[in-house]
Amino acid sequence: MLTEFANPEKFERIARIAGPAATVAALACAATGLYFGLVASPPDYQQGDTVRIMYVHVPAAWLALFAYVFIAGASVVGFAWKHPLADVAAKSAAPIGAVFTALALITGSIWGKPMWGAWWAWDARLTSMLILFFLYLGYIAVWEAFEDKGRAARIAAIVATVGVVNVPIIHFSVDHWSSLHQKASVFRSDGPTIDPAMLTPLLIMAAAYMAGFVGLLIASMRNEIAARRLARIEAARPVSEVLLQ
Repeated sequence: MLTEFANPEKFERIARIAGPAATVAALACAATGLYFGLVASPPDYQQGDTVRIMYVHVPAAWLALFAYVFIAGASVVGFAWKHPLADVAAKSAAPIGAVFTALALITGSIWGKPMWGAWWAWDARLTSMLILFFLYLGYIAVWEAFEDKGRAARIAAIVATVGVVNVPIIHFSVDHWSSLHQKASVFRSDGPTIDPAMLTPLLIMAAAYMAGFVGLLIASMRNEIAARRLARIEAARPVSEVLLQ
């Protein structure tokens, strides 16, 4: 299974179909989810219409965590099994995950102002999410710091696998520490506590974010593969040709 899509040519054939399909699915789910979330769903009995920020904020937070776990997993595969596309996938996912994390932080701040009376609080959930954003930036910086992609991949894999410990801290922060942030209301052992009229558009928006992540990841991976091919071609050119330019 790990080597099934290791061939860049096979990946390219699949990507030409899967990329546009994921983009169409993301747009369709986003349009549906936003309609039900912003128009059809009821306001919250306590938060009123402010709760509608949830349909943008919560899926962004979920994808921020998912993307980092994906990066760590791909990094382990690349490091342990030398999978030729694993490092490409990990590197390509990092900027996307950073954007999701930034979106979660920004929309959370907008939501927090009317609910808590402040744009920011050094709350356990908020602080650990901010740390996640810095981990993304650090991971991206490692790739940019080294010209040798093999060495960059090895160091970046270490950063990703060490940093993944922050993911369960984020997830369980509201349960183990005093927090302004509300506790989980969807992924619970006793089932969701959120009303179906709100849960449905929330899950549709989560599907939109996931499809968008897949579409962006495929596009970014294709660009990275093309850039590496071009770099190899340039490196293989005779010195005389380079000097004549």
